[in-house]
Amino acid sequence: MPSLCRSTPFLAVLAVLALGPVRVGRAADFEPLTHPATTEHRPGKFIWADLFTTDPVADTKFYTSLFGWTVSLTTQNSQVYIVLSNQGKPVAGLVARPPAPTKRASRWIGYLAVTDLPATVALVTQNGGLVRAEARAFPDRGTQAIVTDIEGSAFGLLQSSSGDPADAEPKAGDWNWFELFVKQPQATADFYRRVVAYAVTPDLRTDRKNDFFLSSGGLARAGVTPLPTDSTAAKSGWLGVIRVANMDETLALATKLGAEILVSPHPAAYGCRFAVIVDPTGGDIGLVEYVNNANSADHP
Repeated sequence: MPSLCRSTPFLAVLAVLALGPVRVGRAADFEPLTHPATTEHRPGKFIWADLFTTDPVADTKFYTSLFGWTVSLTTQNSQVYIVLSNQGKPVAGLVARPPAPTKRASRWIGYLAVTDLPATVALVTQNGGLVRAEARAFPDRGTQAIVTDIEGSAFGLLQSSSGDPADAEPKAGDWNWFELFVKQPQATADFYRRVVAYAVTPDLRTDRKNDFFLSSGGLARAGVTPLPTDSTAAKSGWLGVIRVANMDETLALATKLGAEILVSPHPAAYGCRFAVIVDPTGGDIGLVEYVNNANSADHP
């Protein structure tokens, strides 16, 4: 995992925040994705996410307060990386980035499982994508890189050294879904088909002809949706979605903690409610609540 550009002073700041117990690991001691380790791999599944932020203290406070995530810290060469866990399971990391001149000081990056990182990175560049962070190995975690697709949307690639997490219904506080918003849905979906070997199928839940599912292992892993044609400001990018137990209570708490509601809650497919918020430092994140016996495991 990438490491934070802060050291001992940053640890002291976190220690005084009301975050509950904070565990500090050994140098370069990253928790494995799967414990106990397995040999099972699920290429194309989103298995991790990092929040790159100019204010890791504020974002740690926000996400632990909002989702009940807990914090552990690891160090590498005197730099700090924050691991956020949901009910004891690591789900995300926080990475410090240099100050940004714009309001969008934070950005979530989701990581796709791969079984051959060098070969996948080669396919990215061969098909018009770019490498943003070269492949790097992390003890107990695996090897990862950050790349972009043909529209410049960033995503991570992670070859886990402990196997990939099992396919199971997400709990409240877990990642539930990832959606890619693009200008050219068909061309972009084809890029992911060539690079990650996704099966690309139409999303028949909408009237549009250019909504797609990206599937692997017989399961839908993500969606591709066209950007609004009436907005010149809309930019391509991935949106990660977290499951919540109660949408209204979560949104009320989020706004109290300084977030903005970008997309108000509304009914979505399979009896869900969906909303999008922007955290206090500008990171976008989706929220979904299961209602009417919605169950993502029952649907593609």
